[in-house]
Amino acid sequence: METRPQKVKPHHKLRPLTPRRKFLLLIAVVAVIAVIYAVVDPAERFMPKCLVHELTGYQCPGCGSQRMLHALLHGDLQGAWHFNPALLVSLPLILAMVVLEIYRSRFPRLYAALYSLPSVIVMLTAIIVWTIVRNL
Repeated sequence: METRPQKVKPHHKLRPLTPRRKFLLLIAVVAVIAVIYAVVDPAERFMPKCLVHELTGYQCPGCGSQRMLHALLHGDLQGAWHFNPALLVSLPLILAMVVLEIYRSRFPRLYAALYSLPSVIVMLTAIIVWTIVRNL
């Protein structure tokens, strides 16, 4: 006669991530990253290097983003612009996309418009154009 293995019940249940919890988690992650980039200067300390730049010598769309964030957190808009102007200009859009991802059920039409195929094509085209222009 075979005995069936008994199901082990977890000691505690994980609560589902509600939009409010997702938003609070996002705020916590952004705060930790902000503290790291406010304290550590990526130009002076060990920070991850761009693999594309290391292998090809060309700058990818994200090259300079760590130094841009560091400059921005120190109130140096000119320095932030110098390191990666495309990312600096894109930050409000990126923030809106993250918040809409969390609250998509609350703003379904705006979410659908921002994540629509034409919008994605425009964003990808902008990234490709930026990559070409910055390497001329």
